[in-house]
Amino acid sequence: MDESHVHDITRVIQLALAPAFLLTAVASLLNVFANRLARVVDRGRALRERRAEGARPAAEEELGFLERRIWLVRWAITLGTGAALFVSLVIGFAFLGFILQVNFGRLVAALFVAAMAALTLGLTFFLREVTLAIGSLRLPPWPASRGDRGAGDAPGGRG
Repeated sequence: MDESHVHDITRVIQLALAPAFLLTAVASLLNVFANRLARVVDRGRALRERRAEGARPAAEEELGFLERRIWLVRWAITLGTGAALFVSLVIGFAFLGFILQVNFGRLVAALFVAAMAALTLGLTFFLREVTLAIGSLRLPPWPASRGDRGAGDAPGGRG
């Protein structure tokens, strides 16, 4: 094998390495999204059982809230999967271009931009879901009557 040919293959592998790491990161995010979806679904099942036992008004309200969260996480997963597919195509076309001696530069760039757009939108949907989940917490207000710290102090701090 010609030494310049080996150099060219090495260069293509180096160029494909960064998208491969990106693919690993996207896969990790998809795992987080899927775990989040599983938790919301589990909560929905528990609420349906409570609803069957007679806790209707509160359960109905929270079930509607959970449906919105499921919709958001589902879109985050869909867009994250799309990003992973686009990154996979980036890697594939990089190698295919080398093998066929065809310049897929514009296509690879477009696929990379599409991957970043899908990933950004997926993360946006995920952020919205997390925001909804946090907003749904009905925590009692922080006790203002405690004398050991002021309203602005962190828990466990000294006032």
